[in-house]
Amino acid sequence: MQEQKDENTWFDKPANVKKIIAALCVVCGLLMIADFFYHKHAHFAVEKVFGFYAFYGFIMCVLLVLAAKVMRVWLMRDEDYYD
Repeated sequence: MQEQKDENTWFDKPANVKKIIAALCVVCGLLMIADFFYHKHAHFAVEKVFGFYAFYGFIMCVLLVLAAKVMRVWLMRDEDYYD
């Protein structure tokens, strides 16, 4: 068996995590700005609103997490369920 080394990885340093979050925010901001520069072939009027897909995606992601929390109540099993 291999021994596990007690070394910190790149993600263990808070400064690196902050860099990743900042980079993700910059990418999201650039994608929102890109919404101005292409023609939308919308089926519904609400799809033409600036940033609609970004806001819609964020709201749906939050709702999925909340639904998973609710589902956990009846899907969760005891710790020794498979023993």
